[in-house]
Amino acid sequence: MGNRRPRPDRLSKKLLHIRKWFGYSQAEMPDHLGLDKMHPGRISEYENNLREPTALTLLAYADLAGVHVEDLINDRVDLPAKLPGKIHHGVLPKKSSSTKSQVQNPKRSTR
Repeated sequence: MGNRRPRPDRLSKKLLHIRKWFGYSQAEMPDHLGLDKMHPGRISEYENNLREPTALTLLAYADLAGVHVEDLINDRVDLPAKLPGKIHHGVLPKKSSSTKSQVQNPKRSTR
């Protein structure tokens, strides 16, 4: 069998710290992450290092905590002393259909 890919050693503790900092229960956490379809049991699995969060879940944690995703996954980096941090993530605006078609079919310049 193949080797398991390495996991950050401190990720589960950082996720637990974020939840406790804000005073949320495990049952409340999916709603605060904007992941209302997530079963609250997943939060326990993340915090006990039984399951690794998806990239989108990590992004939701980082957004809530006001930190970069790298701050969560890099074991050499501590979370800020106060949360939320100074990073403010914004939702990217949705592209209109006209912009989308321009991106997919750019006009070539003729010289």
